[in-house]
Amino acid sequence: MIYFLVGTGGIIGSLLRYYLGVFTHSWWGYNFPLGTLLINLIGCFVLGWFTNKIVRLKQFHPYVLAGLGTGLVGSFTTFSTFSVETVILIQHHSAELALLYVLLSLFGGLLMSWLGYEIGYRSFKRLQEKGE
Repeated sequence: MIYFLVGTGGIIGSLLRYYLGVFTHSWWGYNFPLGTLLINLIGCFVLGWFTNKIVRLKQFHPYVLAGLGTGLVGSFTTFSTFSVETVILIQHHSAELALLYVLLSLFGGLLMSWLGYEIGYRSFKRLQEKGE
């Protein structure tokens, strides 16, 4: 059952990533890989929030949590695409853009993970205080 849930989450996450990438590409005509950056930042936030709120609620079976965290969010984010896009920027003599992309991905990802984690933690604490 866990394989089915992780696989289903993976299908949904990869389709969401593809759709957001296509949507971003349709209006972003610059040489900077904004779609992948947004996808990874959103994924960092969601996983931080998910880890500190949804998992702590203990309302879902561990298989469902694996399907959502590993399957959906794991397939939504993409380190390999980030890496290849960085190499492409360097090969096209855009070292400054490549450095900007790496720094935004690293520090933005950490910031978004922290924000998601904090929001998840605070909303979980509020639920505990209400007695729910």
